[in-house]
Amino acid sequence: MLWNKLFLIILLSSLGSYISGQPKVAITIDDVPNARKFERDNFQAKLLDQLDSMKIPVAVFINEGMIYKTKSAAKNFGLLDQWVKRDYTTLGNHTFSHSRYSGVGYEKFTTDIERGEAITRELSKLHKKQLSYFRFPYNDLGNSLRQKQRIEAFLKENKYVPVPFTIESSDWAFNYLYEYYLMNNNKREAKRIADSYLDITLEFFHYFDSLAAEQYGRHISQIYLCHDNSLNADCLGVLVRKLKERSYSFVSLDEALEDKVYKQKNNYDKKWGISWFYRWMTDKAELKRLKKGEPDVSGMFKEYKRIHRLVK
Repeated sequence: MLWNKLFLIILLSSLGSYISGQPKVAITIDDVPNARKFERDNFQAKLLDQLDSMKIPVAVFINEGMIYKTKSAAKNFGLLDQWVKRDYTTLGNHTFSHSRYSGVGYEKFTTDIERGEAITRELSKLHKKQLSYFRFPYNDLGNSLRQKQRIEAFLKENKYVPVPFTIESSDWAFNYLYEYYLMNNNKREAKRIADSYLDITLEFFHYFDSLAAEQYGRHISQIYLCHDNSLNADCLGVLVRKLKERSYSFVSLDEALEDKVYKQKNNYDKKWGISWFYRWMTDKAELKRLKKGEPDVSGMFKEYKRIHRLVK
């Protein structure tokens, strides 16, 4: 088993060295706006400030319910307006309350989608933008083919394009640990978590680029999923710099989705939020094999569960 995994890593690394073209990535940010962090930071939007200096396109997926997570709703409305008006942001609906489709069912979920566009739709008109993208919370498209087809028909009827991702590195869990250590004034452990997040994310980029080499013989336009949180407010700029050092160019979501790989059929009919690399596959045994070859984040999840139990 160990030899098989080592062989796969060597094979993918070898293929990656022969891949042609320049790697591309679209950065997508879920759970915008983070009103609780905004309040903690004395109403300074630190991630937005970082993005202003990066000069790269990003797509943001908005949960309008976040506006009401603090008592400063008026200021939070202003924060959402700041996200929408930036010329580098592409807008997406992420539902009002971040509900899980397979959990709440079709009626409640479609209501959550409609409720989640009310303010953003008006702001998009004000700033002469489109609101045409949608991302499922938890990347849960339903737990059956019937559920998936039903919601796809709703999105099409309402002129929404469902947005996939190819790379993510569980930044939400890293962020939980990062904020815990910062709140407990343990800067050394917080730095360890931040460094680990950056290292593992770069490993994920290498891994999925290697899969692109193996399966498509070229770079594809990757779509990276991360979140509006403290970790990315402090680390996303570093990640972008490190990716640039690896010759990545940063493209809009519109441009990334022009890659023909995204025209493939999603063959996955379960609720778990796996990469679209796997959803395009038809061979379940191969899917399982490649999933096992991913960078190992089990240590981080063990730490996350331990700290989560302590906090609870």
